[in-house]
Amino acid sequence: MTENAQQQPPAPSTDLPTQYAPADVEGPLYERWVERGYFEADEKSEKPPYTIVIPPPNVTGSLHLGHAFQHTLMDALTRRKRMQGYEALWLPGMDHAGIATQNKVEQQLAEEGKSRHDLGREEFVERVWQWKEEYGGRILGQMRRLGDGVDWSRERFTMDEGLSKAVLTIFKRLYDDELIYRAERIINWCPRCLTAISDIEVEYQEDAGELVSIRYGEGEESLVVATTRAETMLGDTAVAVHPDDERYRHLIGKQIKLPLTDRTIPVVADAHVDPEFGTGAVKVTPAHDPNDFEIGRRHDLPSLTIMDEHGVITVHGPFIGLDRFEARSAVVGALKEQGRIVAEKRPYMHSVGHCSRCKTTVEPRLSMQWWVKVGPLAKAAGDAVRDGRVKIHPEDMSKRYFDWVDNMHDWCISRQLWWGHRIPIWYGPDGEVVCVGPDDEPPTGEGWTQDSDVLDTWFSSGLWPFSTLGWPEKTPDLKKFYPTDVLLTGHDIIFFWVARMMMFGLYAMDGEAPFHTIALTGLVRDEFGKKMSKSNPNAVDPLVWMDAYGSDAVRFTLANGANPGADVPIGEDWVKASRNFTNKIWNATRFALMNGATIEGPLPDASEMSAADRWILSRLNTTVAQVDAYYDDYQFAKLADALYHFAWDEVFDWYVELSKTTFFAGGEPARVSGRVLGEVLDVMLRLLHPVIPFVTDALWTTLTGGESLVIGDWPKDSGFRDKAAEQEIELVQRVITEVRRFRKDQGLKDGQKVPARLELTGTALAPHEPAIRQLLRLQPEGDAFTATATLPVAGAEVALDLSGTIDVAAERKRLAKDLAAAEKEKAQANAKLGNEAFLAKAPDHVVDKIRTRLAKAEEDIVRIQAQLERLPQG
Repeated sequence: MTENAQQQPPAPSTDLPTQYAPADVEGPLYERWVERGYFEADEKSEKPPYTIVIPPPNVTGSLHLGHAFQHTLMDALTRRKRMQGYEALWLPGMDHAGIATQNKVEQQLAEEGKSRHDLGREEFVERVWQWKEEYGGRILGQMRRLGDGVDWSRERFTMDEGLSKAVLTIFKRLYDDELIYRAERIINWCPRCLTAISDIEVEYQEDAGELVSIRYGEGEESLVVATTRAETMLGDTAVAVHPDDERYRHLIGKQIKLPLTDRTIPVVADAHVDPEFGTGAVKVTPAHDPNDFEIGRRHDLPSLTIMDEHGVITVHGPFIGLDRFEARSAVVGALKEQGRIVAEKRPYMHSVGHCSRCKTTVEPRLSMQWWVKVGPLAKAAGDAVRDGRVKIHPEDMSKRYFDWVDNMHDWCISRQLWWGHRIPIWYGPDGEVVCVGPDDEPPTGEGWTQDSDVLDTWFSSGLWPFSTLGWPEKTPDLKKFYPTDVLLTGHDIIFFWVARMMMFGLYAMDGEAPFHTIALTGLVRDEFGKKMSKSNPNAVDPLVWMDAYGSDAVRFTLANGANPGADVPIGEDWVKASRNFTNKIWNATRFALMNGATIEGPLPDASEMSAADRWILSRLNTTVAQVDAYYDDYQFAKLADALYHFAWDEVFDWYVELSKTTFFAGGEPARVSGRVLGEVLDVMLRLLHPVIPFVTDALWTTLTGGESLVIGDWPKDSGFRDKAAEQEIELVQRVITEVRRFRKDQGLKDGQKVPARLELTGTALAPHEPAIRQLLRLQPEGDAFTATATLPVAGAEVALDLSGTIDVAAERKRLAKDLAAAEKEKAQANAKLGNEAFLAKAPDHVVDKIRTRLAKAEEDIVRIQAQLERLPQG
């Protein structure tokens, strides 16, 4: 029972509209919550803290179903903890999204006929800030629509003053600890975004290419290489073969002519080459391939850059100025003219990297960049999970985490952009390199310049769990709310974000991990399991569904599909079903209030209660215990399912219906059941509130006269159980269910009344005869009663007089026809399954389908025969 059950609240109002209208309730109710400060956390509070930081959405973004999904779960966790007495902080904010935001503003400038270079860096950055103030942050308003219970007073932005100081601080610390360095290496370059991107920002897909075989050298001192990127041969500086490959041993160390050029290149022996693949000889282009770059370093080969940042060829006269893909065809044509193509081009599917933001084919490119030496940081991030300081849920997702942190390459953190945290390195006129921290004065004087690059967006978002709480200052917020309790995020950004936060948190916070638990979710998909995409017609704007069905309906649908780590299918029909659920809660609570449901006064003693009263209270406490266990295990789908079936099936469909005769009769039993129903509704609404906050708060305040469920108490399992009452009501349910099934089988309408005799004497069912008769529409037997059908069930007997309700002869004829059809279906299925020749040839799915048809036919035969036996004779 709830702690407030013994208090005397104001008399509840029953003035509820006849229908629930989410649009009339949700907006005003959310503003009331915010105005009253319900979501604001107090760093001075003595309550135990509970902290979640929101994965910061891009400033360019809008609410999509993935956001709505994860926000629903985080909100549910936070609301429950707040109700449990924790000082709950759910901290919101946004990411500056370097590439995406810069692209937005550059598109605006292009429409004006300008580029960022026309404005200059300072004016362009000011223009981006203006765009952010005018257009950015649209998603924050949409989060309010969803009901996010975040502390808006603590909203942060990765480019605000405090977070920028945190970025400068950790950059300098890492630099001073020799964990940040500058080096020329192969990076992933996007010719569209004109910047380096990290490995995890590259999406690989199978693309159709053409494999071309080219002869290098002359006569016996020649060999053949195969490539899908013929244009890069202009930058070849060697051919590599395996040192043990007898075919090419005579060529190792010799120079051969590189076609189309006036250069000769060496043949080198390198164990990286697979002698079994292709011809066993590979071209080496150190400036345009990561594997070739490593071969080049091992053999001290020169690196020739043959393309500019736009992917345009910059060397060898005939090809200068050609786009890389144009150059590919041109180079192959020129090689054909020289007779260098030894095998016709053939289709070849291969994995090609694309920029995750603009989908342009990525170009490997030798470039001077800034890097984080991740070795010691990644080891610490792995150790924190291995030694149990941080739990990954579900546990089987740990393998993906370890696969990443145990094999992480150094992280390229510089981006060739203007929007972002500018790298705090100054270069002097005599080659000086100075790293400037947040409290340092940058060097001045002639010849001093700051590095022009900015930091990867994930660098600043990697600091999110502690920078948002005031780090590097030792703030009260940091002391109270760090480390955070749980990071709830999609398994798809383990690499982007989770590992970064683990590395930086452990480094900056003296080995204290940024969260205790990493709860990984799946991705939202359409109802057929397909990935949602803006380019597909299956993409859904959750705001459209919120407008149509209410935010609670969207939230409940998402929670109901949230199995740990598994993808979440969602379709509009499911949202409609959730809307029906919210309507059911509204209508049933309204009915209950009109019929005496109340929380006034103490809960009556069990001895005063009916079996139905004791049953529902027993089921209520079992549900409280179940829901608590599911929350603690992040089993959102199971807790939503448990609440749905308890509310709809047990409370509304059974308890309220079973109690109607009590309520209509009035008197002391009605008062007791009214108090029990009030208790059940009170606790049920509290349990539902974290997932569907709007409808529950509106109903609960009406029921109890309380201020708001947001600051209400979370229910506790009182320990009350009554197995005898549960067994007794189960018997009642069996009788009603069996007779309802029989009525349906006979084609009787739901409201059609039938004379009946109930033989309940000597069973636990006897006290429930009024309720059984009412729920089954059973009239007293009367003088002319004739038992035309008798149903033995649950130790009792129900005799029905169907003589005036159905045409027995016509019904027997219909059932006989159905029985014959089912028997024919069974015979045909058996014949096929007994045919060995058919089974040997038929695909498995066809055989399975026939087995399913056989099982269905057998079930139909049993069902129809039972219906025939129950019909009156004659």
